[in-house]
Amino acid sequence: MKREHTSFYVTIPHHLCASVSLPASKSICNRALVINALSGGERQVGNLSDCDDTSVMVSALSEMPEVINIGAAGTAMRFLTAYLSVTEGAHVLTGTERMKQRPIGVLVEALRSIGADISYVEKDGYPPLRISGRQLNGGHLEISGDVSSQYISALLMIGPVMREGLTLSLKGTIISRPYIDLTLRMMKEFGAKAGWIDANTIRVEAAHYQPIDYEVENDWSAASYWFEMVATSEDPQAEVHLAGLKDDSGQGDAVIRDIFSRLGVVSNFCEHPSGRGKILVIKKGGAVPERLEWDFVTCPDLAQTMVVTCVLLGVHFRFSGLQSLKIKETDRIEALKRELEKLGYKVKDEDGRVMTWDGERCEAMETPCIDTYEDHRMAMAFAPAANKLKGIVVNKPMVVTKSYPHFWEEVFVVEDRGSAEEK
Repeated sequence: MKREHTSFYVTIPHHLCASVSLPASKSICNRALVINALSGGERQVGNLSDCDDTSVMVSALSEMPEVINIGAAGTAMRFLTAYLSVTEGAHVLTGTERMKQRPIGVLVEALRSIGADISYVEKDGYPPLRISGRQLNGGHLEISGDVSSQYISALLMIGPVMREGLTLSLKGTIISRPYIDLTLRMMKEFGAKAGWIDANTIRVEAAHYQPIDYEVENDWSAASYWFEMVATSEDPQAEVHLAGLKDDSGQGDAVIRDIFSRLGVVSNFCEHPSGRGKILVIKKGGAVPERLEWDFVTCPDLAQTMVVTCVLLGVHFRFSGLQSLKIKETDRIEALKRELEKLGYKVKDEDGRVMTWDGERCEAMETPCIDTYEDHRMAMAFAPAANKLKGIVVNKPMVVTKSYPHFWEEVFVVEDRGSAEEK
């Protein structure tokens, strides 16, 4: 049995000056773990995140039980589906009830088309999956470019161990391209020969990965909440220091620096006081615009952060490229609309692809109670709202353990409003 917190009452001190410990990037961790396993698993992956998504990947790859339960870890579901397809042994891959509602048919059919032995245990197109691994021939494969980039990354990472390698043609609009580029960059660091051969085609040669020690960069997605914290703070001298990030990062969400610069937040890399590397210093530094437009097709995980930030700052917006938000941990578009109404904001969407706000308000709850929908990013995106309110209640706050287990231990003043026993 474990203790499950039902809600936190969250406040934030007026004076904001903090050095924050970011988690390692779970996107990089999980890619590194799969590629390291494909290379033989003999070397060390350093600075691994202790988040749920990475923990289930570590357990699965080290123990390889007959039934692998990845919980709510979508990345692990996609990456392990491909990995188990080319790894000897038979396994059932399953997860939470919400995971069983998240489609995976596109990836399964792609793998089947090149010889993978995968069947659905319950509902066609959805987990759980029964997978019997074997070496695949590979060859040429077509897949839509507007599906989850995790499907594409999953296929790419197993390309080098296929007899003929893999040529992957992406049809139509390609979303989340930076995540695909991150995968290719990491594959090449492990010795793979892989890259774009034209605007829509990637070629992966049949060539074994080379074992190397690998150090994981900290998470730019997690950094976004501290940009939000500075932007929404009432302290004109607000300042946050973040270590473990790279100026030339391959993470697509590093674009958060550019987005927030348009909201009057400046960030610069400075020498770390210890002399070891650099830290990113975030401060207020400019005027806030009346309106912001942005296409999130390459960085959808930043959308919640930016939607909440903009309404809190009174910035009207039109955000596009949000079509993948409906198949995340929850339908993030509907969740944002519902929870922002509790804060007094009427946000709209267009065909599940665009969100807009023109300043429309509604009656707010005196002390808003934010539901998190089993979605870590809902909890973290709404937490900085406590800057603008006397306080805010976050329900099921420990959902943050999916990616950022120590989030509430930073600058927040947290009052536990109750907990329950969970088996």
